[in-house]
Amino acid sequence: MRIQMVGTGSAFAKRYFNNNALIEGDGCRFMLDCGVTGPTALHKAGITFGELDGLLISHIHADHVGGVEEYAFQMKFIYGRKPLLYVPEPLIETLWENTLRGGLQQEESQTLDSYFQVVPLMEGKETDIGPGISVEMIRTRHMPGKASFSFLLNGRFFYSADMVFDRPLLEQLDERGIEIIFHDCQLHPPGQVHATLEELLTLPERIQEKIRLMHYGDDMEQFIGSTGRMSFVEQNRIYSLD
Repeated sequence: MRIQMVGTGSAFAKRYFNNNALIEGDGCRFMLDCGVTGPTALHKAGITFGELDGLLISHIHADHVGGVEEYAFQMKFIYGRKPLLYVPEPLIETLWENTLRGGLQQEESQTLDSYFQVVPLMEGKETDIGPGISVEMIRTRHMPGKASFSFLLNGRFFYSADMVFDRPLLEQLDERGIEIIFHDCQLHPPGQVHATLEELLTLPERIQEKIRLMHYGDDMEQFIGSTGRMSFVEQNRIYSLD
């Protein structure tokens, strides 16, 4: 399995685009979240929506789902097929009713299923989404009163999406033998809805060594060399997770 972050920035980043990823298995490719800048980031990486097998959604904020409407329309009217859409079951109704319906609803298209092959993800269950890619969703804390999920891929790679600092969870992942952690990082405190660099630096070095920082601000370069044993995820670099 390989992962390429077409965007590594925060919701407000302009230089690095929204924190969205491409995940590739054996002959399949999925986009993990598709935010407002997702279509542009893909275009700059030389990738079309038609090259994707589908989407995987972590939670409902514009920097993670703001590009889904364009993806749906392109797949329907340009590529003529329904892609796969893997969504945590608690998010499905809200994704359609509160985010996509206003733009996508037409006479012949009244539901999310009009555009996608919707596959609900369930807590505590590992799902094979394509050859060489398995996903286990983990409910994590991000914004009060709003469901949000992180993902464990192939039993060895943890992708936080958006979450507050959760030392017990990170320690559990370490104990489970998770090898790599891509973690969102707010460079400047306070961290009301994201883990801050200051908080992540309190982790033991053995855990820090597994962490690659993402979802950072446009001033990221000012912090190079100040991240302990952690390092920054590089935009558009392909990381092999085999």
